[in-house]
Amino acid sequence: MPLYRRPNGIDLPFSSEITPREVFESRRGFMRQLAVGAAGAGGLLELSTGDAWAQASGAQKLAAKANPAYVVMDKATPFKDATTYNNFYEFGTEKTDPAENAGTLKTRPWTIAIEGEVKKPLTLDIDSLLKLAPLEERIYRLRCVEGWSMVIPWIGYSLSALIKKVEPTGNAKYVEFTTLADNRQMPGLRAPVLEWPYIEGLRMDEAMHPLALLGFGMYGQVLPNQNGAPVRMVLPWKYGFKSAKSIVKIRFLKEQPRTAWNIAAAREYGFYSNVNPDVDHPRWSQATERRIGEDGFFTKKRKTLMFNGYNEVAPLYAGMDLKKFF
Repeated sequence: MPLYRRPNGIDLPFSSEITPREVFESRRGFMRQLAVGAAGAGGLLELSTGDAWAQASGAQKLAAKANPAYVVMDKATPFKDATTYNNFYEFGTEKTDPAENAGTLKTRPWTIAIEGEVKKPLTLDIDSLLKLAPLEERIYRLRCVEGWSMVIPWIGYSLSALIKKVEPTGNAKYVEFTTLADNRQMPGLRAPVLEWPYIEGLRMDEAMHPLALLGFGMYGQVLPNQNGAPVRMVLPWKYGFKSAKSIVKIRFLKEQPRTAWNIAAAREYGFYSNVNPDVDHPRWSQATERRIGEDGFFTKKRKTLMFNGYNEVAPLYAGMDLKKFF
């Protein structure tokens, strides 16, 4: 099995969906003011999805409220870069492949089965899933194991809302995510880069953490196909490949699930895969990173932050040897 390629977890759109930079910068400034004002008021403010940002892409808008508790003040990544520089191996292994090939993905109808160690197993269509909890816009950093990062305004709600709905039993210790694997829609499945379907997983306490986002949109609109439409995970304290895209099944398990990249190369991709500048990938350092869309090739790299700067998750790993459980 070839192991030359590496994962991440972000994605891309067609040229007609690329937001002009001036539109992006205008909205970014507005969002910063919104976040500061909302934080002072101690509440959520309505985010208009009828703004120029969403209109410029030509994609379906997605209503959400900005949650000031989940905003980073870093300069956000331009929409063009966030949607044209990605890893989504089901559509090819080159960074440009997802944007070029994901037009074959059909996101309606779409259902997700929730099963395993739960009292109330469910099969929900995407529209029912969208209505399960109020949608929020959260601006998260996302760090790729390959050494690059982005800052993206995501739309979704905490995965815990869905977990509470199905009532896991006391036997549920882990959550497994299975993504779509359809050869008719995904040309990348023809290459044996990984075992398909793509599978990822979390420990139950990780899945219940408020930061774990079930994502349906970004930049004020529904997810572009190449970014994991119609539903994906967004886990900002972990390397991007942990954030499974185009999810079709969620299972609650007693035992730790076997995950795609851990199966392919366990020495390189651990089950936890928390962002950690002190634990290098066997083939490169994780001490620094390059911010896509902001830093030029010769610009000094940023220092990588422990847990990607999301230190609120540190108690989840208290007492663990993070070099052993990487």
